[in-house]
Amino acid sequence: MLERYPQVYGNLMSYKIYVRPTAQKIGGYASSTKTEHQKNILDVLRVLFVHGEGTTWDMARARMRKVSEIRAQEKAYRRLLVGRVDRGRHAKGIMDTGMVLGRRHPKKPYSTYRLSLHGILYGMDALDPAQKEMDSMAACYGPLLPRIFGRWDLITKALGSDAYNLKILARGLLLNNGATAYAANPIYELMEFVHIKYRRNFESITEHDLAEQISYWFYTFLMYRQGGANKMKRLFARDAQLRDWYSEFVAEAGTYYAQSVRNVKRISGVLRPERP
Repeated sequence: MLERYPQVYGNLMSYKIYVRPTAQKIGGYASSTKTEHQKNILDVLRVLFVHGEGTTWDMARARMRKVSEIRAQEKAYRRLLVGRVDRGRHAKGIMDTGMVLGRRHPKKPYSTYRLSLHGILYGMDALDPAQKEMDSMAACYGPLLPRIFGRWDLITKALGSDAYNLKILARGLLLNNGATAYAANPIYELMEFVHIKYRRNFESITEHDLAEQISYWFYTFLMYRQGGANKMKRLFARDAQLRDWYSEFVAEAGTYYAQSVRNVKRISGVLRPERP
């Protein structure tokens, strides 16, 4: 039975440690030689990546023109999505990985499918999409990641090519990596707090909270880039709601680290030897 939206899965560290390596086993790496089955899986992901939610018929029609070809392709896509039973054994489909979600529509004889947030991240990694494909994906999935894809036109105008740095996140980089702790770089603490804030959600996080975590990562990473702070100021000047949302995150991080300092000082006081 197909899952209904919303689906619950793990946070960004879960994506890096578990989901991405699992996805690479069935779909391959971006630069690896692909088996025929892996090529078919990536074809499914690319259709959903570029065209958004749709039925298997919609997906097949995006690839084929003749009705007979569409029917054959639709059956192939369905097997890849939900799996198949062969000689009494069930072969898992793409949906079992959590990269694709599906839902049945009440009183209608069909189901629709779309990428999950993990599926979008893996798609940016394995498909290596061009900017035009990224733009198309953002238009399709705006409601899923409203603080980024829902503002994509504004973001690309303000940030230029930096808007496409989400591909870095998709490769699992700058995720709780000590190598990013550049000397005298205060942004490192903010990047750490992106993970601290959601550390309890390794195995289970709502799609809304995962979207928030991805959004915090995106805007914090922008601060690492040369000239990123100025671009962020231009963007926030055009979107006060986005500015206020991110300012609350920075304030929350400041409160957390201030409390951490107080805790350390308290422990230091306990360890200090008493005067005779």
